[in-house]
Amino acid sequence: MQASEVRRATAAALSTASALGLTAEDATVLHDSNKVTLRLLPCDVLARVAPAARQVAQFEVDLARRLVASGCPVAALDPRVEPRVHERDGFVITLWTYYAPAAPHEVPPADFAATLERLHAGMRTLDVPAPHFTERVACARELLADRDRTPALADADRELLGDTLRSTGRVIAGRGGAEQLLHGEPHPGNVLTTEEGLLFVDLETCCRGPVEFDLAHAPEEVGEHYPGVDRELLRACRLLALAIITTWRWDRDDRLPDGHRWGTRWLERIRAALGPDGLGIATGN
Repeated sequence: MQASEVRRATAAALSTASALGLTAEDATVLHDSNKVTLRLLPCDVLARVAPAARQVAQFEVDLARRLVASGCPVAALDPRVEPRVHERDGFVITLWTYYAPAAPHEVPPADFAATLERLHAGMRTLDVPAPHFTERVACARELLADRDRTPALADADRELLGDTLRSTGRVIAGRGGAEQLLHGEPHPGNVLTTEEGLLFVDLETCCRGPVEFDLAHAPEEVGEHYPGVDRELLRACRLLALAIITTWRWDRDDRLPDGHRWGTRWLERIRAALGPDGLGIATGN
């Protein structure tokens, strides 16, 4: 968010929490992207605030409640207030339990894999409408096709990303793996190390697809500990996920700090992964 939006979002979160009977006098920004995550004090609640026009907060709240109820390793809503979406000043606000970080902060790959497997097992029991991961691919391809939205992307890089999205998509479709509800982006930034164990957050990215698509967002070592992985499918999913997030970095509205620097670095990783014949990911070479 822009600085002015962050100030408004913070004020909306503090006002909402206070109106619900929580003592909210100060806020610390924990994360700022398309939404802002705040720690409200002294009530010690986590507030997630997003512009009302660009949010899926109700989906996230409903899904979190069902997953927590089934014993899945996800962060819970704050139990002191009604578990719902609040609206104020053009923002939607959701209030979550704040979990103090526990040591060590670095998650062992085997623990990460076991926790993700538990989450996937719980998700398989839910009948929840969610977008297919290919919708994310389609959005990336639309972004590449719109030069007004990606003016700084060189033609050769635009072609590379488009070809990678198409070729990896064909490989994934050809593997015919089982599909289910997924977290969508279970990278280390979306897992908390708490006294209660590892907990996943940011469920708004949920989608449907093979578990390898989730594993593609985790550190590579995690996939080595996850049972029953299709290694060829995982390689394709990793490259697909990399092509998607690289494309986002060239969106003129992208707010990630040093986005173009990261995008340039990831383009080189894609070239290295494809190999000289452009088919390394598909053949496993």
